[in-house]
Amino acid sequence: MKKNASSSIKARLKSFSYAFKGFKHLVINEPNFKIHLVAAGLVFSAGFYFQIQVIEWALLGICIGAVLSAEAFNTALELLCDEISPEQNPTIGKIKDMSAFAVLIVSLVALAIGCLLFIPYLSDAFSQNFS
Repeated sequence: MKKNASSSIKARLKSFSYAFKGFKHLVINEPNFKIHLVAAGLVFSAGFYFQIQVIEWALLGICIGAVLSAEAFNTALELLCDEISPEQNPTIGKIKDMSAFAVLIVSLVALAIGCLLFIPYLSDAFSQNFS
């Protein structure tokens, strides 16, 4: 029984290595993922600068996680579609367009939440510095 538990732990650790390989691929090969990572870094920096509240951190974490996940799923789906049908295919094109639109939806919602969260902080900072 102990051997199964040990191999189960090893299997779980190996599954993490696959996840990090996927992350590495996204960072190296996907310009849109890099853009989202830079945006996430800027948002985190702004959060530290403005000393946002715990619930605000939670909202940002959910938004950032959703956007990065959507981009990863979009990339995976595009790679799968390209593997299934390397030639031009109208149905595959629609699938890829819809997947890209899903990323856009999540990104716009995250942007809206970020604006709702940060505009009051930016307004206060602006009024304190220029009044």
